[in-house]
Amino acid sequence: MSDRLDPYCGPAPAPGALWQSWNLDPPLLAGLAVLSGLILWRAGRAQRVPGLIAVAALVVAFVSPLCAMTVALFSVRSAHHLLLITLAAPALAVAWPILARRLPAGLSLAVLSGVMVAWHVPAIYEAIWRSDGLYWLMQAAMILPAWAFWSAVLAPGPAGDEALRRAVLIGGLAGVMGFLGAILTFAPAILYFPHVEGAVAWGIDPLVDQQLAGLVMWVPGFLPVAAIAAGMLWQGWRRSFAA
Repeated sequence: MSDRLDPYCGPAPAPGALWQSWNLDPPLLAGLAVLSGLILWRAGRAQRVPGLIAVAALVVAFVSPLCAMTVALFSVRSAHHLLLITLAAPALAVAWPILARRLPAGLSLAVLSGVMVAWHVPAIYEAIWRSDGLYWLMQAAMILPAWAFWSAVLAPGPAGDEALRRAVLIGGLAGVMGFLGAILTFAPAILYFPHVEGAVAWGIDPLVDQQLAGLVMWVPGFLPVAAIAAGMLWQGWRRSFAA
């Protein structure tokens, strides 16, 4: 087990003290305030709402008690990652798609997939647990390529081959989530020992917590992303047919 009892987001909250576990880290709050100001200043009127949705998602992920719960339960850590990849990043992409020109969708998907896999390597996971710097490096390494990826695939007006290409890329992201979900769901032993004490404190068997993390990757992760890919393919086909 990790020898660090107080990773970033603070100690694992006791079941009766969850709503006291807000993360009020001053640099984090300042960064979120700057991001909000930039969105309000630079984004057009139609982009401000998704931009503020992205900020709200980041507040939930890093400021609210959800952050502390990622220390207690590995299943909540999976939900935390999905919140960043499937809500905060696409909302940022709609509000401020500046990264679309910096990193092509295929490359951004490859980087994002590599980072997601790396997060789930037990030795790397424990190193992230012990280091705030590595924790934020990995968060940035996940959010930035996800932002770039969604900026590219959600750009307006795909039709024909371009719609198919984007649908395949989104399907690839769904496939990575399904792959990780399967590993976590069917692993026969505990892989993430830093969460053992937190799971027991919350009355959950640690192996069941790990299996729940896999189901989170499968159901709220894989299925909506696959549905987006199918919807994009359908819309592209309709535009091609209309033309």
